[in-house]
Amino acid sequence: MTDKQSSVDVLAQLCSVLEARKQASAADSYVANLHSKGLNKILEKVGEESIEMILAARDAEVSGDNSKLIYETADLWFHSLVMLSHLGEDAQAVLTELERRFDLSGLDEKAARNTN
Repeated sequence: MTDKQSSVDVLAQLCSVLEARKQASAADSYVANLHSKGLNKILEKVGEESIEMILAARDAEVSGDNSKLIYETADLWFHSLVMLSHLGEDAQAVLTELERRFDLSGLDEKAARNTN
């Protein structure tokens, strides 16, 4: 199994768990609890984790230790996946979009967005 394949498998497995937890009791599952509180609470967590990741990146640049950055990035990705799940999407939709962009220049893609 390649590293790429195992990473895709981890994302698929996580998405499957997140989808299943949507149906769990809010008292028994952190994910179910987030879903029960609605999109605004989930977005609050995504925002919080974004800030924590940014601060960890700044600290990592100074210290040379990326461990907290990796930890906070995992939290951000996790909560982003909860958000996607809440809205009926999953990691595959994001992977498909990223794959679509491989043949696009980042500058061209950004310019196309600005003309719409």
